[in-house]
Amino acid sequence: MCQTSVLTFKSCCAATTKDMISAAQLRAARALLGIDQQMLADMAGVSLPTIQRMEASQGNVRGVIDTLIKVVDALNAAGIELLGDNARSEGGGRGVRLREPAAPALRVSTAATTSRPRKGRTVERR
Repeated sequence: MCQTSVLTFKSCCAATTKDMISAAQLRAARALLGIDQQMLADMAGVSLPTIQRMEASQGNVRGVIDTLIKVVDALNAAGIELLGDNARSEGGGRGVRLREPAAPALRVSTAATTSRPRKGRTVERR
């Protein structure tokens, strides 16, 4: 019943928080497949409100682990490879990874940021 190819489940599917799929990953996976929430629910054998709740979660998806496994298995069967933090992809094909946001970047702008015009460059914080 447990698959360890995508998420590392310890003690027969008792996943640690860092190993869980995030709501953003779930939405992105669905977008890569070009399917709606109802189609994913049908593929996984779960209800539409379950998928809606999972995708509305903040951070990691919350819910019954067996239901989560069904959704992950359905995504795997459709060709989606879910990657955890710092994981390497063993499969081929193209992919997308969201990096952790860096500290606020400094942007160099030639436009003045005050109401009084200035010559030269100004540096503003994003």
